[in-house]
Amino acid sequence: MTSTLRVAIIGHAFMGRAHAHAWRTAPRFFDLPARPELAVVVGRSAERAESAAHELGAAEWSDDWRAVIARDDIDIVDVCAPGDVHAEVSIAALAAGKHVLCEKPLARTLPEAERMAEAARSAPAGTRAMCGFSYRRTPALAYAKRLVADGRLGTIRHVRAQYLQDWLTDADAPLTWRLDKEIAGSGTLGDIGAHIIDTAQWLLDEPLEAVSAQLRTFVAERPVLSEQRGLGGRAAADAERGPVTVDDAVAFTASFASGALGVFEATRFALGHRNANRIEINGDRGSIAFDFERMNELEFYDAADADGEQGFRRILVTEPTHPYVDAWWPAGHGLGYEHLFTHQVVDLVTAIAEERDPSPSFDEALSVQRVLDAVERSAAADAVLTQVGGGA
Repeated sequence: MTSTLRVAIIGHAFMGRAHAHAWRTAPRFFDLPARPELAVVVGRSAERAESAAHELGAAEWSDDWRAVIARDDIDIVDVCAPGDVHAEVSIAALAAGKHVLCEKPLARTLPEAERMAEAARSAPAGTRAMCGFSYRRTPALAYAKRLVADGRLGTIRHVRAQYLQDWLTDADAPLTWRLDKEIAGSGTLGDIGAHIIDTAQWLLDEPLEAVSAQLRTFVAERPVLSEQRGLGGRAAADAERGPVTVDDAVAFTASFASGALGVFEATRFALGHRNANRIEINGDRGSIAFDFERMNELEFYDAADADGEQGFRRILVTEPTHPYVDAWWPAGHGLGYEHLFTHQVVDLVTAIAEERDPSPSFDEALSVQRVLDAVERSAAADAVLTQVGGGA
């Protein structure tokens, strides 16, 4: 008989909705070793949590996460709230013997992430913890990892990664929690830069060792709203304005343990780019290129191709032989953003049932947090920048 894993979601906005959809969908399309059940939605307001529970398909709701974690009938705590509660909720849940799925970035700061990783290591036997770097579950990127692992690219020389969005280009876009360092920890760096750092380290299966970075905040103040609007919302021009305390954009160079060179850029000010999460890897035998705005495609260059036939070729990653795809639609029909979270649930539930640690573990997420910390320290120090001199 298949066991049931009862899930409590902490937070019910953007990520909470995506995760709730995944918990409901995964057992309907995948043959899982245990059946997840969305049991409770937790929010800051009981009234809003109740409304979200009805909408998202949970039987119960609460405004007290501590009481929910203490319940014997909750098996998984899914932390989808803003970054200022990641550490407190995750550490408490792990100490209570609950499996934890925590959204990225793992924490606001490196010390918080270190405490979370230690809590995962010292949790009661059999307790699992995973960080939600969902882009790993894109079939095209998972297939790219196979190509890298199989040596199809050879020795890696270059990694260039970008994450480009444009939802903050309007100076009257509202001051949401993502622009408050006390809540978010960092801005573009942690929000979307963390994704490309994780993707690069995961694809190469090696860590970044050194960085040289710059951070920019282009709009120093934004309108304060009584109620937050969605991404890209606009406030009245005469609205009260408050300070933006995080970065708007980040750019850094980096070196990997193997000696490969990395170039990374993330911004929420790239007009025309809604969600351009891109990575290109060049080796001495081949290259891959991916852009999430064409998420079902992977570009692959094989240097072994015959002369006159070389060039990037487009692989439509929708075949049943590609990662995750066989559970979904006929070949060529494509998947969407929401499927990544379903795949995340599948991998977590499978790892729990098989009594092994899921990936990315809290230790893997800690590795990303170390890079975020190094980028901030590098940008603050400005020590490795060489000024460009002018000629006579």
